Amino acid sequence: MIRVSFNDGWQTRPKVNPFAEMSGATVPFQPVTVPHDAMIGQERTAPSGRTGMEGGAGAYFPGGTFEYRKTFHVPEEYRGKRIVLEFEGVYRDATVHINGDYAGQRPFGYSQFHIDADRFLRFGQDNEIKVEARSHRDSRWYTGAGIYRDTWMLVGGLARIAPQGVRVSTPDIDGEQAVVEVATRVENDSIAIRTLDVATEVHDAAGTVVATDASRITVLPGEPATARQRLYVQNPLLWSPDAPALHSVSVALTDQDGAVDNESATFGIRSLQLDPRRGLRINGASVKLRGACIHHDNGILGAATFARAEERRVQILKDAGFNAIRMSHNPMSKAMLDACDRIGMLVVDEAFDMWTSAKSDFDYSLSFPEWWERDIEAMVAKDFNHPSVVLYSIGNEIPEVGSPSGAAWSRRLAEKVRTLDPSRYVTNGINGMLAVMSDLAAMRQQAAADEGAGINTLMADPAAGMNAIGASELVTRRTAESFAVLDVAGMNYMEARYAADRELFPNRIILGTETFPTRIDGNWKLVKQYGHVIGDFGWTGWDYLGEVGIGRPQYLTPDNPRPAFSAPYPYLLAGCGDIDITGHRRPASYYRETVFGLRTQPYLAVQRPEHYGQPLWSTPWAWSDTVSSWTWPGFEDAPVVVEVYSDADEVELLVNGRSLGRRPVGENHRFRTEFDTVHQPGELVAVAYRDGAETGRSALRSATGPVQLRAEADRPTITTAVGDLAYITISLTDPDGTLHTAADRPVSITVTGDGALAGFGSANPSTDEQFDATERHTYLGRALAVLRPTGVGEIRLTVGAPDCEPVDVTISVTAGPATAT
Repeated sequence: MIRVSFNDGWQTRPKVNPFAEMSGATVPFQPVTVPHDAMIGQERTAPSGRTGMEGGAGAYFPGGTFEYRKTFHVPEEYRGKRIVLEFEGVYRDATVHINGDYAGQRPFGYSQFHIDADRFLRFGQDNEIKVEARSHRDSRWYTGAGIYRDTWMLVGGLARIAPQGVRVSTPDIDGEQAVVEVATRVENDSIAIRTLDVATEVHDAAGTVVATDASRITVLPGEPATARQRLYVQNPLLWSPDAPALHSVSVALTDQDGAVDNESATFGIRSLQLDPRRGLRINGASVKLRGACIHHDNGILGAATFARAEERRVQILKDAGFNAIRMSHNPMSKAMLDACDRIGMLVVDEAFDMWTSAKSDFDYSLSFPEWWERDIEAMVAKDFNHPSVVLYSIGNEIPEVGSPSGAAWSRRLAEKVRTLDPSRYVTNGINGMLAVMSDLAAMRQQAAADEGAGINTLMADPAAGMNAIGASELVTRRTAESFAVLDVAGMNYMEARYAADRELFPNRIILGTETFPTRIDGNWKLVKQYGHVIGDFGWTGWDYLGEVGIGRPQYLTPDNPRPAFSAPYPYLLAGCGDIDITGHRRPASYYRETVFGLRTQPYLAVQRPEHYGQPLWSTPWAWSDTVSSWTWPGFEDAPVVVEVYSDADEVELLVNGRSLGRRPVGENHRFRTEFDTVHQPGELVAVAYRDGAETGRSALRSATGPVQLRAEADRPTITTAVGDLAYITISLTDPDGTLHTAADRPVSITVTGDGALAGFGSANPSTDEQFDATERHTYLGRALAVLRPTGVGEIRLTVGAPDCEPVDVTISVTAGPATAT
């Protein structure tokens, strides 16, 4: 089928009661370009009992119902063809009307769905489509709202290849050749039997044809048929995270009159194997998953899913040392899957955060019993050709899994996935404590007895308490069946089970599907030690909107004797990401990279001197309150603590050339040490030693002199292709280019030329500023602007700030590839 972008020409507004509108209470539509997040531009306010507020879970954005409309022309020559509208994601409870008639719906906000549109259309005329979406107390994190992923119009004949109808697998691979099985689903909506020729070619990355096949298929009216072909590629380049070689397949349908339809798909040739001794193997080599959990939002863009935003996130995560992503807790976008394929990032794609038991007032559990199969089918259909996908997760922290009924649901979902795709493995992110929540009192007593600790001690350390509960006999017994239906036992915060389960369940293969960032050193040691533990996914790789403040540092004071889990308004972010929402790596990221064995240089992080000596209390998701900076005006000669991360034997710290001595570091000291000193502006240097010899050094310098404004684009040229963006990093520095982390101020931007502002903001975890504003404050010396091209030409961004010379950035925009295929 011909595929054309359907993203342009939309309008949106908050939904208006039609009776109120008849009385004159109108709300005008505003023009937008899809992907679009209708929630991110709403004004946030502190909770005041308003039913529309989503609270801290939703970052204090108001929920609501939003309507979209679009007028589009359908040519007369399309009469008699099949026209399908494809929505990659609408959050949530989407309903679609075409020319006033109900055309379809989708309750789940993360599933791709199709609308058979031709029966509702007026050919040779303008048509109107309306989409409603609603978001209201239905999630534990920020979801966004509206048509937040790409939309497409598909046009084909009565006989055609079905949407997503080409599925490629590589069932047999050896040193000399690979079997490539291509299954092509053909539909026939005519009244006649159609016999068609199917010609298939496999191409390597250079476009060279490396295998071909031809066959014939007879398709009865209204009865789809599948042409299954086996092609043989000699000496293929295999796909792996370190060498993500891609192939493509093209399928052409013809009859005696010529071309009928064609379709193509990208895939990778790779094998998967799994056993408790060698763990996960890709192409015969064992691979440990260095995993990042992430949410779907794109920071300052809200939930809007642009291909460039997804690609940028994947590349930054890969550069930070991760080789795997767990999309938490919903199916991943097609754009991110494409990026993972190209860049070489393994994927655990997750179906649901809830089944039949609600976690929020009006969440998907209300629709799950009726829709779960269709949503599993949509996820697998989306993922099937992507070599990056190695595991499907059927859920996250589902309370039911500790009951017989929940175990039955686990089996039902797992078998459904296997029926659709037997080539990959099935997991489930099980939290032992939540699985036995109904027996919480007994569970706590058992955990206390097992650990020889009192309840007060356990609850004072939530990480240890959750682990102790997860390792209890009660959890062992209640989760046994739900774990048994899986290929891989996904464990959230249960690393205490890793060693014991090797004996209790010798065939159990474990994946740390969610773990505390502060425990990565111990967790990774277990991953390396045990073959049956295949990886670790830290919470979380990239910071996100909502679940506000779970990673914020808190200090015990007389006014704050009992810190809270969630933060009050105007907190915006969770604050627990290795990487902040602008893509800047935080100290925790460099620590994790060191633990992974991927970094030899020491890393310096400085605890904020204003809190020196104050007792720190944080959740297990929080890192230390540090900044990689030696610029602390107003704290000259004040006491300060410097953290150093390294895998060396010891590190030496020098302040302006004066040595503070050496301290042990490395694995036996949790890869970190601290120096208690005073702040003296100048240069801070860490030198790492192994066996007495220097192995690396790093330095921080104080920013001095007048503050300068800088702006740098991630790429000088972008295109008009669907989903392309330009990212411009704005920073405050001294004349030598040292980031001035203590000179924050308002920054204003102006966009002219062939582009528009898509988002502007910083990584400030607590702010009432909006991402669609043209003036924002920097945070720790940085801000980020994202621009969307509107045509071929140039985009000019002018940036200004008080007491700084303004700067300009120009980005060229060239024509992108055609959107039709």
